[in-house]
Amino acid sequence: QLHLAESGGGLVQVGDSLKLACAASGYVASGYVTSWFRQAPGKEREFVGGLRWRDGSTYYSDSVARRFTVSREGTTDTLFLRMNNLRPEDTATYYCALVSSGIIWPTRTRYNIWGRGTQVTVSS
Repeated sequence: QLHLAESGGGLVQVGDSLKLACAASGYVASGYVTSWFRQAPGKEREFVGGLRWRDGSTYYSDSVARRFTVSREGTTDTLFLRMNNLRPEDTATYYCALVSSGIIWPTRTRYNIWGRGTQVTVSS
């Protein structure tokens, strides 16, 4: 059984940067996609960005494009989310999720494996 665990969240100031990690325990096939979602209090869980393991291609929501970067480093099964120029509206619990599909779905219902999340709070 594959499990995901997020880390790296915290309390930061407006304009700061933060890097989250999503570690997978278990085998991650090259055809899989792992994505980041976030959920603010009282709001729906929304897609942030994702990466396809086979070729490293990425896809982002418009709200974070050019500020956030999804990446993997080396040959580990760890996904990262680098967040720059953070804003108060980026405050949320950030989750990573995995789908055994070659498509980076921006829809949370497509994903069947989820981590427990890590809290990011941006203070003004």
